[in-house]
Amino acid sequence: MKPIAFAAMLLSPAPAVACELALVLAVDVSGSVDSNEYAIQMGGLATALRDGIVVDALIDQSAQITLVQWTGSSRQKQTIPWTSMRTYADVISLADTIDQDPRIWRNFSTAIGEAVSMSLALFDQVPQCARKVIDVSGDGVSNEGAEPITQLAAIRAAGVIVNALAIETDKTDLTAYFYENLISGEGAFVVTAQGFDDYPGQIRRKLQRETTKQVTGLARRVNSP
Repeated sequence: MKPIAFAAMLLSPAPAVACELALVLAVDVSGSVDSNEYAIQMGGLATALRDGIVVDALIDQSAQITLVQWTGSSRQKQTIPWTSMRTYADVISLADTIDQDPRIWRNFSTAIGEAVSMSLALFDQVPQCARKVIDVSGDGVSNEGAEPITQLAAIRAAGVIVNALAIETDKTDLTAYFYENLISGEGAFVVTAQGFDDYPGQIRRKLQRETTKQVTGLARRVNSP
């Protein structure tokens, strides 16, 4: 090879690593979530991201992750922008950032449909990612704004998967509500946490499942052991 050609190869940019997964972490900060429960959610998410299975899966897929805080109508915000997971340090840094992410709202209603709609629009920022997933955590049914079921057609058209973590705090059967009204896409599922204290363990299971490369199958309901 001629020296000039070899030098050109060295100077040319490395090919972009394909992003196989874009993941929106949509966290409920409505009025039913007190300050301690908010801390449990963010700390639980951070710990789950540090899990070895999750770390390896995110790096292997060159994943992009963003975090959304959501509550009532017109109150959804992307508090952590899309962040690339290329190395162990990238994942740990994101986990630390989530652990310290300040709460935006405290005393508003629960607008799940709007949270999903806003999250769906964020994928326009990462068109290079092959698999797009919205991870919704919440402790109550939607009681303001568009019902989440009204977003299902747009979700399906975009090829996005919506999974959910139902934090059961009363006799509502939020798991069934999420299963029937919220989740969508090939292999979509619901994980149940029996109260906020159970959240850290269940979000870890959930992230392990949705970040690893998927085997196609029917939507499922996953209860706590």
